[in-house]
Amino acid sequence: MDNTNQAFFAPCPRGLEEVLSTELQQLGTQAVTTQGGVGFSGTFSLCYRVNLESRIASRVLWRIFHGTYRIEEDIYQAAYDLPWPEWFSTRNTIKVKVSARHCPLRSLDFVTLRIKDAVCDKFVAIAGSRPHVDTSQPDIRIDAFLDRQTVTFYLDTSGEPLFKRGLRKASSAAPLRENLAAGILRLSGWTGTETLLDPMCGGGTILLEAAQIVRSMAPGLGRHFAFEKLANFDRAMWQRLCEASRSQQAPGTPLIIYGSDRHGNALKAAQANLEAAGLAGAVFLKQTDVLDLKPPAKEGILVTNPPYGVRLGEQEELAAFYPRLGDALKQNFPGWRAYIFTADLRLPKLIGLTASRRTPLFNGALECRLFEFKMVQGSLRPPKPSRLPKLSLL
Repeated sequence: MDNTNQAFFAPCPRGLEEVLSTELQQLGTQAVTTQGGVGFSGTFSLCYRVNLESRIASRVLWRIFHGTYRIEEDIYQAAYDLPWPEWFSTRNTIKVKVSARHCPLRSLDFVTLRIKDAVCDKFVAIAGSRPHVDTSQPDIRIDAFLDRQTVTFYLDTSGEPLFKRGLRKASSAAPLRENLAAGILRLSGWTGTETLLDPMCGGGTILLEAAQIVRSMAPGLGRHFAFEKLANFDRAMWQRLCEASRSQQAPGTPLIIYGSDRHGNALKAAQANLEAAGLAGAVFLKQTDVLDLKPPAKEGILVTNPPYGVRLGEQEELAAFYPRLGDALKQNFPGWRAYIFTADLRLPKLIGLTASRRTPLFNGALECRLFEFKMVQGSLRPPKPSRLPKLSLL
């Protein structure tokens, strides 16, 4: 393996850049935060470790070129000049993806085609044959990013997005992505020692991430990565990293993590996912409506992603539900901190509680908020102004 430092970029859900930066620093990197992700440098051993252990990153991209361009042919030439046959072989399938911001070129599809042509032309010139294109499950993903004047090429070392842990066996409606769930847990300040409750747990994504954090289970241990297809893949190094990660696990650590949902099918999905992760029986599950739920401890942290309506009927139903949810939290959960993640920006107004923090986050392209409510004895509703008695003149 080449032990020289390389440049990498780890994209993440927007709003979690600082959380990812902190995580990468804990993994031993010097991180540089930008919009949409974090850049870092290091050896391929570090690249492997970030893929294996990062709970927040969506991918790990290896930066192989950065330079200026004016026209499409400049991009073709830059791609052609790169030593692709040193990185992978014609036996590997490829896919080229181009994204851009403020790019002056007319067609990104044409740019994508020219990059693909450049890669294949280079292979034909060197090896006499070319790799095939597979747009659904390629071995090698080539990413290009263009701004007004520069183009950057990356090789994706992850393959499938890192939020695909390889553990989820059953899915509920609109499941939360795993890295977003892990980021929300970080933003809540939960350390693993406080009682955690998700009262609308669906398929259990928040519960799964929390349990793996407490038991030091690396999120990437159950899956394969694109770097295993690269020519410089160091299998012995990768196996040592996996063995070291397994040795850090604490399977017997007790969990004070609770989940509930009103829908039995959702709880079955959560149970199946916990079992697939080797966490059967480790998390307390109960079928009940959040409005009827009693807290499992005197104090704790409640983290949840309630359903948010898309259709008009659903929106009306939720508008009636939120005030009842606020009343239930106020009456039943004094001493708790509640974190509600939603794309329904009406929630703080309708729930009747004062949010102490509002963190903008994105679930894909969907703008969301993580609202923090500190539950105290008595109402958090703003007091109504008192009416002064009318004075009558004698």
